[in-house]
Amino acid sequence: MQIRPSSALRNDYSAISDLARKTGEPVFITNKGEGDGVFMSVEAFEEREKMFRHRDAIYAAELSRLSGEPVYSQSELDERMEAIFNAAEN
Repeated sequence: MQIRPSSALRNDYSAISDLARKTGEPVFITNKGEGDGVFMSVEAFEEREKMFRHRDAIYAAELSRLSGEPVYSQSELDERMEAIFNAAEN
């Protein structure tokens, strides 16, 4: 975990940006010794968001399974999707 004062962000933005990109981790910014914000690279942010979307999809699938909704095998899903595509083409 990297912690830097807000003055470092003001005075040496490029060093904070480089640190965030090189480590792939967020840099915590403090103001008067208290946590104030978090700086992270765009790549790290996008990867984090992708992980959250993936986790949400897994949770939704598990809730569907637990609620008794039908569960399909991959071959059954392929057949259903093929039928949908064929119906759309006709």
